Amino acid sequence: MNTDSATIPKILVVDDEPVICEVLEFNLASEGYEITCVHSAEDALKKLSPDHSLVLLDVMMAGMSGYRLAETLRQKKNPVPIIFLTARDSENDMLTGFSVGGDDYISKPFSIKEVLARVKAVLKRSAGAGERQNRRLVFDDITIDLELKELLIGSDRIPLTKTEFELMALLSANPERIFSRTEILEKVWKETPYITERTVDVHITRLRKKLGARASVISNRAGFGYRLNIS
Repeated sequence: MNTDSATIPKILVVDDEPVICEVLEFNLASEGYEITCVHSAEDALKKLSPDHSLVLLDVMMAGMSGYRLAETLRQKKNPVPIIFLTARDSENDMLTGFSVGGDDYISKPFSIKEVLARVKAVLKRSAGAGERQNRRLVFDDITIDLELKELLIGSDRIPLTKTEFELMALLSANPERIFSRTEILEKVWKETPYITERTVDVHITRLRKKLGARASVISNRAGFGYRLNIS
């Protein structure tokens, strides 16, 4: 597998059996991944960083179990993909793994080819989700979908004109930055000459009306301009 050094996926292997860690580390490193091994869930919590792309996680370990670790990570809103590796392969065990936030579940003893294939699939899936998420700006219950050109409050789609959406997208992509009316005109109405600053105020008023109870998310600093207020 050819990878750029800046984008090499980093995988955290968590298993209390050193031999399994060695086998996984050797084979995954041979595929071009950067591997860190730890032998307990407690150590995993210390080692796991935002740079990790995936966790390969044993279930039955002394101290905190793999299920409990996964549950803890999800409670902390950590979205890192998790593949469970375990000898517990009943249907209930698998359901438990998925219910606590697992992305895949591989039974021991496992085929290393299967592990490599599953790792590749989960990383590809999570990369796609990341790209999709990058095209969505989310502030509490407000979502601006830059791909679909939609504004949602909760699950409700709010109909916006093209100009209203571009105005909302501009403010949302730069939260807490104050845009003067002149700046907004240059960015949103750049292809429409002879538009006055009053036009900005009118569109902001319409946008706030459509935001309803969330209208205050767009605030005005007298004499300066508008901003998205997320504080």
